[in-house]
Amino acid sequence: MSDAQPSLSRPITLSSHMPDLPLVVWMVLLSIGLGLAGGLGATETVAAFNTGFGRALGEFALILLPSFTLAAALSRQDVASEAAGRTAALASPVAGAGMICPDTAYAALSPAAGRYKLSLAFGAYAGFKLLYPAGPLIVAAGLGAANATEVQPIVLLLCGVLLTVPVWAAGAMWGRFATRTGNVAAGVSSVATDAEDQKSDGRLWVTFAPFVVMAGLLTVGGLVGRTGIGVLDFLLFPKGALIAAAILALLQTPAAARRDCLDSAVRRTGSLLLVIGAASAFGAVLTGMVALDRLVPPGSGTLTLLALFALTVLFKLAQGSSMATFAAVAPVAAPIVVASGVDPIAAVFAICLGSFVAILPNDSYYWLVRRDALEHEKSEISVIRILAGGALVQALVGMALLLSVVALWP
Repeated sequence: MSDAQPSLSRPITLSSHMPDLPLVVWMVLLSIGLGLAGGLGATETVAAFNTGFGRALGEFALILLPSFTLAAALSRQDVASEAAGRTAALASPVAGAGMICPDTAYAALSPAAGRYKLSLAFGAYAGFKLLYPAGPLIVAAGLGAANATEVQPIVLLLCGVLLTVPVWAAGAMWGRFATRTGNVAAGVSSVATDAEDQKSDGRLWVTFAPFVVMAGLLTVGGLVGRTGIGVLDFLLFPKGALIAAAILALLQTPAAARRDCLDSAVRRTGSLLLVIGAASAFGAVLTGMVALDRLVPPGSGTLTLLALFALTVLFKLAQGSSMATFAAVAPVAAPIVVASGVDPIAAVFAICLGSFVAILPNDSYYWLVRRDALEHEKSEISVIRILAGGALVQALVGMALLLSVVALWP
């Protein structure tokens, strides 16, 4: 396998003359610069920044902290040490959503995937983007739609499942026909006996029990509604169900590793809250400077969805990280969604689908899959074609389905 090496003679581009700053720093500078350039005084600019920064942090803290706790707990379980390849591939979307990270899901399941590694890669990627409680819940919170009465968690869950199946299939088919060896990855295929398959399936059911519990709580909550009992209502609420799932995952984790899981969750949550706060502040300043209701005509559902899709593509291409893209783009897109009057559920999934584009070398997922499933590929151009092309196909298939449903069922 040959990793990409930095060139000794780098081409002169616009980015070569720009400072290499983290996304959060760019957001802060742009927020302050936009306010001052737009005629706001120093006090008004700081006030707008403060208001925007803290607007959604509480929502995200209650989502990200249990989500990353759940992810850390699952990563410490031997999810797929003896699982058959098909079982690992079929579990990949659930793993991607449940672990709130396609990298972690792929790393956990790939030892058993064998010749299904590329299918596993696209499945984990699709699950993380489209299945509750990963992409849809994070984006909905950023848009302010998580608490909207017209957006029910069970609807987000069902819509995500309906989109995930064809999107995942599109990626798997692309992977099969884009490689000379089909979806056979380098390495030793996983060979398991019937007894081993049954044992692996049993372990997978136990491992993913927190998601079964969470789905059950959300289903009951959607059917029953509010009961008037505070504790019960909280458990049937998305954040309560997520916390319950995280606690169950921690209980399945050895006692000695539980504190490490919580510490990991706190570190990951803290860094993302800073990005989210800066993006929210930028969105607040931008809203105060630009009359978005004049830029986005009411009722233009299709155009607004395409604009949200394109906006997310730009964030993803610039940032690389899918999670940082979710965190940054949703607060910026929120005023557009409000001004346009577009269906909030459709807006959530337009952003989720835009984040598929693309799996490139500035994404850690690229190198994880490249060094495992595509180790036999010697050309980086070929790897980019396979991974970026597959993610693009997934995004276009999903967006075509979303627009068709919106057009046929307004």
